Amino acid sequence: MSSRVLAALFVLLSARGALAQETVPPAGDPNAPAMERVTFDEAVRRALDRNPTVGEAAQAILRAEALLDDARTVFHPSLDGVVGTTVIDAPRGFAGNITQPRTQTSFGAAISYPVFAPARWAEKTQAADQVGVARFSAEDIRKQVGLAAAEAYLAVLNEQRQLGIAIRNRETAAALEEFARIRLDAGQGSRLNHVRAAQELATGEAAVQAQLFRLRQAQEALGVVIFAGAPVDAADDPQLAVPAEPPAGDAWLLERPDVRLSSAQLAAADRVAGDVWKSWLPSATAVFAPRYVTPAGFFEPADTWRAAIELRVPIYDNALRAEKRLRVAEREIFQLRLDAVKDRARSDLRLAREAVTAAERVVEASRQAAENAADALRITEIAYRAGATTNIEVVQAQQAARNSELVFALAEDRRRQARLQLLVALGQFP
Repeated sequence: MSSRVLAALFVLLSARGALAQETVPPAGDPNAPAMERVTFDEAVRRALDRNPTVGEAAQAILRAEALLDDARTVFHPSLDGVVGTTVIDAPRGFAGNITQPRTQTSFGAAISYPVFAPARWAEKTQAADQVGVARFSAEDIRKQVGLAAAEAYLAVLNEQRQLGIAIRNRETAAALEEFARIRLDAGQGSRLNHVRAAQELATGEAAVQAQLFRLRQAQEALGVVIFAGAPVDAADDPQLAVPAEPPAGDAWLLERPDVRLSSAQLAAADRVAGDVWKSWLPSATAVFAPRYVTPAGFFEPADTWRAAIELRVPIYDNALRAEKRLRVAEREIFQLRLDAVKDRARSDLRLAREAVTAAERVVEASRQAAENAADALRITEIAYRAGATTNIEVVQAQQAARNSELVFALAEDRRRQARLQLLVALGQFP
């Protein structure tokens, strides 16, 4: 047996025992362009900046603001200009006086201002409420888009870790296969041991190739989420710091975009229901209309003006009663939705905190199990080199170590997911 093989075997097994967690880059075409790598914060930011849904939400805010500007016109006067020319078949008059010229042009204007318009004034406040609803809706959409980007990023990290484990298992199996072959060539081993080692090497190679494809799938998904136009790799492990103490009271609920959105919708619906009675109130409009006519008529001077106050009083409109019932029903619906959102938010927080606590315990237990399995594999391999056992025990120890390391990697991924969900439940992400 060569010292080179033993040295390589020792280095590989030592690396397994240390449970190295660095990312192993996927094997691929060396001539292919380097894949873009982004950090966690950059991935979330790019998703928020480029997602068309977020852009649509921003346009919805602009639309609501435009409607608010339109509703504000109730506080501004309106000015209309009128120019008209009247032509009749022949002038009219008597006793040689023309009372109505054959062609007469008039220039007029009308300035009006709603001096009392409670229903329209209420519409302005209601439009302002809708601007707030649109903004909170945009925040809720941003949360969903940011969460999708974060989950895609964490999926790439998990697949990177799985690939690293698969590559280390394949390299260990390759070292043991070479060791078994050298012993067989030297007449010190059996063909059965070499066949078993070769089988493990082939299994490890298949696992690496399958994991390479799963990693590429995750990278493609991340590239789609952040609109990169190509697969994107994860560059770092995000530090998702979570609060140690649970929040006091329900003040934290207002940090959640969905609660703020439902609260704004309820407030808007409550205002609309409360303003229905204003439609029964009278409205008054002041009008001033100057007029110039040329040529002037006998009974009509060239310069005239008219000022008036128009008062409208609704006497009978049965639709107002139905509208009142409709608005009250809508308000109750939004109240039920807000109560449901708050209940779900409290449940999300409880489950997220329990998930973080459980994930921390599972990670620690899985770490210990993986370290023990790696030690057991190292001892088994030493005994195998010493001839104290067959490679059946080595294969079993390899499988146990591989499974323990996979469980440990999955536990770390679940811990990251649990921390992310806790931040989302608290309204602190993105």
